[in-house]
Amino acid sequence: MTDVSTLPGSTITTRELTVWRTLLRAQVHISRHLHHDLVAEHDLALGSYDVLQHLAEQPDGRLRMNDLADRVLLSRSGLTRLVDRLQRDGLVRRESCTSDARGLFAVITLAGRDRLHRATITHHRGVRELLLGRLDTAEMAQFEMILRKLAPDYPVALSA
Repeated sequence: MTDVSTLPGSTITTRELTVWRTLLRAQVHISRHLHHDLVAEHDLALGSYDVLQHLAEQPDGRLRMNDLADRVLLSRSGLTRLVDRLQRDGLVRRESCTSDARGLFAVITLAGRDRLHRATITHHRGVRELLLGRLDTAEMAQFEMILRKLAPDYPVALSA
């Protein structure tokens, strides 16, 4: 086995690489379980849940497609395909932007709000079981501090 710290030009130690890989594995593990539970119980993929949640957090239930893509970490084309599916299922609709003829909004529908409401119970249960419930109060504070360092531009508080 090659010690990565001895590779030419290496700037990462074996321990640091292990931390990085553990972070990736934890994220994938949690996401896969959340996705499985949401599909099994609500026929709603995790990515779809994320889109609905971001839309529902807006006072008017809508976001420009470009802004939504940035928030859910999808390419513009990936978001377009996802919104196509959500629209086909009656969970969102598209609206033209009156100030920009090329702009489109994704808007959550009443059916989308209803599906999101039911799925949120499953999502929150999973987040608690897979992450939050495994940390004590001190660990939670430390974890939050670390995440703020990693994502400093992310909002401190999200609307409920």
